[in-house]
Amino acid sequence: MTKKVFHTNTLGDKLRQLRDEKNLMQREVGAVIEVDGAFISKVENSEKPINRKHLATLSKYFKVEEDDLQTLWLADKIYNMTKSEPTAMESLKIVLQRIKRN
Repeated sequence: MTKKVFHTNTLGDKLRQLRDEKNLMQREVGAVIEVDGAFISKVENSEKPINRKHLATLSKYFKVEEDDLQTLWLADKIYNMTKSEPTAMESLKIVLQRIKRN
């Protein structure tokens, strides 16, 4: 059997990878955080954001670092807020400078 290669640029990509590695259905993952399989599908396809409170439960369930999921969750949030902004890149540079100072 050929192993699938995943690029986890989004939280949805990472969740799909984790789910596939355990041969789980979307509804099974949804049951862990009390949502339906259709919602998990939308999260995996970056159509819906997942609630931050679910990350702790998912990290325990999949035995991965919560910080890894938090990083992807926040990256998705920042991307969705800035993707259509013409000054996004310059704004993000300023944010990075501020973060580095703190």
